[in-house]
Amino acid sequence: MTQFEISAALVSELRARGMKIASVESCTAGLISKIITDAPGSSDVFDLGITTYSNEMKTKMVGVPEETLAAHGAVSPETAKAMAEGIRRVSGADIGVATTGIAGPGGGTPEKPVGLVYTAIATEDGTRITRLLIDGKDDNRDSIRNTAAETVLMNVLSLLHGDQ
Repeated sequence: MTQFEISAALVSELRARGMKIASVESCTAGLISKIITDAPGSSDVFDLGITTYSNEMKTKMVGVPEETLAAHGAVSPETAKAMAEGIRRVSGADIGVATTGIAGPGGGTPEKPVGLVYTAIATEDGTRITRLLIDGKDDNRDSIRNTAAETVLMNVLSLLHGDQ
């Protein structure tokens, strides 16, 4: 599916269900918000998207506990979970999605290499976290961002269709 097809399918499905989605992004730099809002009618299902790269703003804007960041770091399943749950709470949306990762080309370590991304989807039924390791070679920052954003939105579609 192209990004526009993902957007159109997601907006259509959310509109049919009377649901809203919100996003908080680190590493994808607002790409999730862009993809969602590419579809006509997106304003019916999307009220809020936040891009935050600093730990301070993750805490201030969506309530990621400082203890979580100190213990696990910004790029962790725990932080992704807190971000998704936080954006859902702050926005009042039915679905909160989050990404946190290392898009590169720098910033990677052996434990957390370039291309490591955690995504999270928070709903009233709980939070689902996905770990991605996207090829981080050859300075493909855009590729990492695109893959992460598309993956989390495809996972939302799968969740809505009962595939997860």
